[in-house]
Amino acid sequence: MKPLTDDIVVVRGGGDIATGVIQKLHRAGLRVAILETGQPTAIRRTVALCEAVYDGEARVEDMTARLIPDPAGCAAVWAQGDIPVLVDPGALMVPALGPDVVVDALLAKRNLGTHTGMAGIVIALGPGFAAPTNAHAIVETMRGHMLGRVVFQGSALPNTGIPGEIGGKGAERVLRAPCAGTVKHLRQIGDAVQAGQAVLSVAGQTVTAPFGGLLRGLIREGLPVFAGMKVGDVDPRADSDWHSISDKARCVGGGVLEAYLFLRKARADGKPL
Repeated sequence: MKPLTDDIVVVRGGGDIATGVIQKLHRAGLRVAILETGQPTAIRRTVALCEAVYDGEARVEDMTARLIPDPAGCAAVWAQGDIPVLVDPGALMVPALGPDVVVDALLAKRNLGTHTGMAGIVIALGPGFAAPTNAHAIVETMRGHMLGRVVFQGSALPNTGIPGEIGGKGAERVLRAPCAGTVKHLRQIGDAVQAGQAVLSVAGQTVTAPFGGLLRGLIREGLPVFAGMKVGDVDPRADSDWHSISDKARCVGGGVLEAYLFLRKARADGKPL
């Protein structure tokens, strides 16, 4: 079996949960590449490597991601100890990257084209997949007792549409666009906000904080959004850390690393996945 550090992992998505996954894989010594859309809509932007699409590079904790135009540039980025990001929402570059592992971390709640033919090991996050039909393993993303659990037969828990509870707050902690239009910031990530305080506006309509807390996430200013789209996140916890990877992302990342190591050994032992 070749050294683990020779393995290439393609991660579809670079949002905050995907970034927690990427950190586990990157720290394990794997060569990770991120595939993103041309206009990422991350809310927790300070801990999302997809921001490299806009800024050319993004740093989260001990990782730096760098935007490159094509797979040919990956080797140079890896040689620097960094993570390449490519704009490829359809995963059309996967054959050129030749990955050993593909991780679908889009969290789209449905399958956007990921299949087991993409790599020897394919891992998916959350609902929308069935193992081993279109992924060799699925990692649970719903907060609660099962968070981070690896599923080798079956699916993750179904999507409830209700955000997990944090500090006693669930759906109410999510800020949503009141209409279609362009986002304008009135506060910044990391700001303390009070109930009723204006946080952002969409097409001139103001979005206010539902309760007092810390503004943990805010969609990038200037992006077009649709009515009901998630545009912000207020955390009721006074000690919330808005500039580090979340407990949920770290837990899901641990599940992905576990799934990868388990499946890698199974394949080396000649067992069917």
